[in-house]
Amino acid sequence: MQNLDKMKNFINLKDVPAKDLRKILNDAKKRKTARKKLNNLETDKGVPLKGKLLIQMFEKSSLRTRLSFYLAIKQLGGSTLTLRPDELHLSRGGESIEDTAKILSNFGNAFMLRTDNDKKLDEFKKYLSIPMINGLSPSSHPTQILSDVFTVEEIKKKSISKLNISWIGDSNNVLNSLIAASIKFSFKLNIGCPKKYHPNKNILSYIKNNKNKVHLYNDAKKAAVDADVIFSDKVISMNDKVNKIKKLNYFKKFKIDKKLMNFAKKDCIFLHCLPRGTEVDEKIFSSKQSKVWQQALNRVHVQKSILLYCFGKLR
Repeated sequence: MQNLDKMKNFINLKDVPAKDLRKILNDAKKRKTARKKLNNLETDKGVPLKGKLLIQMFEKSSLRTRLSFYLAIKQLGGSTLTLRPDELHLSRGGESIEDTAKILSNFGNAFMLRTDNDKKLDEFKKYLSIPMINGLSPSSHPTQILSDVFTVEEIKKKSISKLNISWIGDSNNVLNSLIAASIKFSFKLNIGCPKKYHPNKNILSYIKNNKNKVHLYNDAKKAAVDADVIFSDKVISMNDKVNKIKKLNYFKKFKIDKKLMNFAKKDCIFLHCLPRGTEVDEKIFSSKQSKVWQQALNRVHVQKSILLYCFGKLR
């Protein structure tokens, strides 16, 4: 039986106490170090999630989140099952979220959902009696950003609170989670994006209502000044129902190239959650400043600690 008192969800960074986020990062660091000589499918010492089943469901395409959660639960001694929504009664209109959630709770030990609808997260949370993890929703990508904080601190060898972070690009779910991280970890965040694509009113009031170091610029160069890290993401996101040519036009002056990187610190690194588009110059993407592959691989280590947090088993 699961200890329901200790069970926790991981849905939005703003809902997780800062001290718990820090515990997750500390645990991930220890686990990554301890795995140096182990192969991908070898389990961690003590197999803390032995016998546990993580059920994953993807309503949107996924590569890194799918692979990293698969390895994360395996390395902790558990197993994973991936469901496709088009194979379930749920998406065919034959079964409610309530009934689906009750079945998932009876068969699995945790549920990870990548969804195209934030309301679905709330609905599932209401009826599940097992921990739930948000693997990406229209408003949030918490597992990605917590892992990115881990990567930044690993490379810079200091707390992110002492660094200048820049985001150049569209306002989307990844940026929303980065803003939440800025408030939780108290780091300076400069956002460079066209005025038309600023964060929405809810996010702006969230920034305003919290002690923050978030600054908005309509100029990429101003946002990049003195940056220790420059983040970006694809301008045309998954399922983005917009006039693509028109939108890309707005972002012409927000491309990450050598000129823009020159405004940042000399040892500035470039991060991108992938997949990439035309928002970054190939020379920057393939340069020594780019740490995108290390960033992608770190998802495994951090998601292991997120799983342990959800099961109330963080060391």
